Amino acid sequence: MHTINDLIVLMSRLRDPADGCPWDLKQDFASIVPHTLEEVYEVVDTIERQDWTHLREELGDLLFQVVFYARLAEEQGDFTFADVVHDITEKLLRRHPHVFPDGTLSSRRGAEMFSEAQINANWEAIKQAEKTSAATAEQPTSILADVPNAMPAIARAEKLQKKAARVGFDWPESAPVWDVVHGELAELQAAAASGDAEHTEEELGDVLFSVVNLARHLKVNPETALRRANDKFIRRFGHIEQSLAAEGLAMNEQSLDSLDALWRAAKQAERGE
Repeated sequence: MHTINDLIVLMSRLRDPADGCPWDLKQDFASIVPHTLEEVYEVVDTIERQDWTHLREELGDLLFQVVFYARLAEEQGDFTFADVVHDITEKLLRRHPHVFPDGTLSSRRGAEMFSEAQINANWEAIKQAEKTSAATAEQPTSILADVPNAMPAIARAEKLQKKAARVGFDWPESAPVWDVVHGELAELQAAAASGDAEHTEEELGDVLFSVVNLARHLKVNPETALRRANDKFIRRFGHIEQSLAAEGLAMNEQSLDSLDALWRAAKQAERGE
């Protein structure tokens, strides 16, 4: 069995200026990012399909991305893969005092138990302390500062809301959130009626943000919910295509009413009605 060290050696060979791989040699941090995002989504896809055989492969592809970035950093004298491993281990030891009370791998917590709320509160306090120690007095760090701009918008909205909620900026229950969603929809409808495109875009963003907040209160992952809605749309649209193809009909020649009837038939077929 190969080890992580073999993978690191392989990466150094691929980047060897003398006899490495031409494609790997011309890559830089920015050029690899699209591949990294693709690999992340492929990992998510295999998990959602419970395709454990291919998950092993996809996790390897994702790990290779990390090794690639570390190699680029090492070449320009910033850090190595070993530094990455050390830093994440140190950080997780520090953030899990309920598991490693002495901050070492060998330490044990004993019989003392902590609630999930206590663990989450402690985690956030430790993270905030880390940020405070790294920031200057003139430049205080917001608790939202470490939410990446490059995250998908829905996932980023959820993460921003969760962080704000951990310091008390949140509705205590879902009922007021429903009111917010309805209010934002009314504002969107008014903006659309006004013909102001910029204002309409702003209000649509508010609707989406409020729906993400509702999903969070309902304990539903909005990204997962939307992906499943996409998959459902593909299945039902495919039913329409197959039904028309079986009769030798073209979709663009059908009335909206006939297409809607096929759509409703697809829904009924899925539900076993």
